[in-house]
Amino acid sequence: MQSLLKVNNLSKSFKHGSGIWSSYDKLAYGPVSFTLDKGQTLAIVGESGSGKSALVRTIAGLLTPTSGEIFLRGQSLPALNSQQRCTSIRMIFQDPSSSLNPKMTVGKILNAPLQLNTNLNQIQRQQQIKETLKLVELLPDYLSFYPNMLSNVQKHQVAIARAMILNPDIIMIDETLATLDISLRFKIVNLLLKIQKKKGSSYIFVAHNMHLVRHMSDQIMVLHEGKVIEKGPASIICDSPQQEQTKFLLLSHQPDYRK
Repeated sequence: MQSLLKVNNLSKSFKHGSGIWSSYDKLAYGPVSFTLDKGQTLAIVGESGSGKSALVRTIAGLLTPTSGEIFLRGQSLPALNSQQRCTSIRMIFQDPSSSLNPKMTVGKILNAPLQLNTNLNQIQRQQQIKETLKLVELLPDYLSFYPNMLSNVQKHQVAIARAMILNPDIIMIDETLATLDISLRFKIVNLLLKIQKKKGSSYIFVAHNMHLVRHMSDQIMVLHEGKVIEKGPASIICDSPQQEQTKFLLLSHQPDYRK
């Protein structure tokens, strides 16, 4: 069976200045290869600066890869137009407080992707917005709210709603839970799992907390200095890590972890 997403030898380098006249290429990550099936969650973990965010931003189309290929249902991702990409892959950014436009109501925030990427009329868009709010467990009353009127958790729910509004195949979650305390993180994670079960969405999940990663993920890929050092089912990676860096990540977030 064809994978929903296939990433083949993907890499990204950035140019850095090393003087007035010279520069050099610094590798952010690569080469990275993996597949993702419908309804699955892949967690990408690693220390700060390991290339996690650059990788998910490349897949989301926010960065152009230096080399490698990305296929969605067998089609080259760069060959798709912007509307096809927007309706297939959506991203939830790290901090909803800065990614939600403070001058727009929740209703306008959710309406914008529908206006730009669909042919739905106003009545159909309003129906889609209300259904998506219900999906993230918010009442229609919130449509008239501005982001500064929302709690931190509610901002996350709106960010999830904005990502889900086009019914995408894949949601990229870039350390979105870092601003929440542990109990609220699990509330949002459980909401994401409930949505996944209902909609069959696939997630690529970037996080530091290995306990959350194990709770949410089917597969884990560990990056270290831009390289994939370990990859496999979440239970195996968490119970029998092979690399020292993976063991360090587990020890950092699970004090009771033992070799």
